[in-house]
Amino acid sequence: MLAYIIRRVLQSVLVLLVVGLVAFSMFRFVGDPIEQLLGQERTVQDVERLREALGLNDPFIMQYASFLGRAVQGDFGISYRQSRPVAEILAERAPATLELALVSGLLALGLGIALGVFTAIRRDGWAANIIMSASLIGVSLPTFLIGILLIYVFGVQLRWLPTFGRGEVVDLGWWTTGFLTTSGLKSLILPAITLGLFQMTLIMRLVRSEMLEVLRQDYIRFARARGLSARAVNFRHALKNTMIPVITVTGLQLGAIIAFAIITETVFQWPGVGLLFINAVQFVDIPVMAAYLMLISVMFVLINLLVDILYVWVDPRLRVEGRHS
Repeated sequence: MLAYIIRRVLQSVLVLLVVGLVAFSMFRFVGDPIEQLLGQERTVQDVERLREALGLNDPFIMQYASFLGRAVQGDFGISYRQSRPVAEILAERAPATLELALVSGLLALGLGIALGVFTAIRRDGWAANIIMSASLIGVSLPTFLIGILLIYVFGVQLRWLPTFGRGEVVDLGWWTTGFLTTSGLKSLILPAITLGLFQMTLIMRLVRSEMLEVLRQDYIRFARARGLSARAVNFRHALKNTMIPVITVTGLQLGAIIAFAIITETVFQWPGVGLLFINAVQFVDIPVMAAYLMLISVMFVLINLLVDILYVWVDPRLRVEGRHS
């Protein structure tokens, strides 16, 4: 088990280095930040002086090595647009994105697994058929269109919920939260549904498919023949074995929630790191863009690492295979 974890950690570090290299190299084609930092009255000397101060005249490998060295220490440089430390800007924006991702993830996991189990057990019922038909909406419609529809219905027509912003937040010193205010909770509803709907329907359909397959296995028939109750068969035996292959996909979807938040935050003008990245692209703010992509990469890698470890813990067969490999 320990060897497996060490191997996965080393692979994760390698992935982060490669992703960082690809992302950092892409920024060379985004544009020249000097055009945004200096006005029309700039001189050649001003341009050269600023390029030298920002390290833009250094070779690409040196720029990347310098970025990695500072990033490991939590220093992502200074924002070209705001002239502030990038780490400080990310710390201000991260609570909004993480709270949105948390609520969306809980919504996707809770409803996805519950509805998946229900539609598998009652697969011939009218309610299951309605749920499966409605799930096609979440799978087929793009995220931004779902957000616009929700804004139109619940914000414009019914006027029940706010359509943009985070609402009132409470500053706890190291964290700003909207969970403690009424407007903050209301502002969270539409973005959370928009962000979590696709993942919820995907998890639901996956759980249903896997559980239907498990319910056809011989040991399930044997459990029923022994006289076990339907609850014991469905939840103690079938659901436990259903979750083994679902864990990996579910972990990937939780990572996708953070990555796809960039679309939802743009639609609802949610003040998170996703909206920060969009603004950084417009102003060619390379330190912010690089820090954002590295942050998303770290989250993805950590989630995948935890999923791999959880997968081995849930399925003892993988531990046995690891000893013989």
